[in-house]
Parts: sequence; C-alpha cells; structure tokens
Amino acid sequence: MVTGGMAVLIWGRPRFTADIDIVIELQSEKIDDLGKALLELGRAGYVDKEAMRQAFKRQDEFNFIDGETGVKIDFWVLKEKDPFDISRLKKKVARIISGERVFFTSPEDLILIKLRWYKETQSSRHLEDIESILKISGKKLDKQYLRQWAKKLKVSEILSKAVRQREEI
Repeated sequence: MVTGGMAVLIWGRPRFTADIDIVIELQSEKIDDLGKALLELGRAGYVDKEAMRQAFKRQDEFNFIDGETGVKIDFWVLKEKDPFDISRLKKKVARIISGERVFFTSPEDLILIKLRWYKETQSSRHLEDIESILKISGKKLDKQYLRQWAKKLKVSEILSKAVRQREEI
C-alpha cells in the first residue's frame, strides 16, 4: 500500500518527493524471497537482508535503493497488533496506474499519518500535505472516522487547527 508523498499526489496537490513509501505485510519466511525479488527488479539495486529481518522484528522500516535510477523505496512493515495499522490496511483504496491495480492509503489515514509525523518532527511539510489533502479531497473525507482516530492517536488538536486554517483560506 503506497503512502507518504506519493499518496499525497493522489489525494492532494502534486509535490516533489524524494522516495516512495510502501506499507507491507511481511512474514518472516518471505523475507529472503522479497529481497531476491527486489534485486531482480533492480539488478543494480541494494537491499540489506539483515535490515529486513530487523525491520520485521521491530515492525519498522527498511529500504531498497535502485542503483540505476537512485530511487529509494522505504518499506514500512505493518504493525500487526496496532489497531490503526489494521484499520488503514482495511481502508486502502485501489487506483489503476498503467493498467495495474495499485493500493494507496486512504486520504483520511494519510492525514492521520501526517498528523502523527508532524507531532513527532514539527516539519511544516506534513502540515502542507494535510492542507493540500483537505483542499483537494476535503468534501469526500469521512470526517467521523478522521475525528475518531485523531482522538485515539492524540492528534485531535493539530487536526482542529489544520481544519480551521483550511476554512480561513
């Protein structure tokens, strides 16, 4: 499931992003197969299988770098016991790109993720992304879902501020 800046391209205003963020369900017995597949995909690519194993254990992230293009893909291992991760996986949205079905995080979940990252990093980029998603996808958003999860994730205040700023624009 695509998330991060690439998902902002779908739900908000296009902007530059230096990497691709993908949420994956990963089983320990499939780590070597995934590493092999990534290296076949990008023959000059780089992936550290030990980093993959550690990401699986920590339910964290690892990356793949395509040696030909320099594109970096961050793979975020789904947190199996995290209710929010479970919810956002169920709520993913399919889009057809170049004839292929690609899953993206929903606009609501993308806003919630950006709120969490903003709370952690204070990076204005996350607020800009939230503003663009509210502007482009705002009328279609499930506001009840958004408020419910914002409260659970302890980002309600930031969400309220972002919505107020959007209404003032």
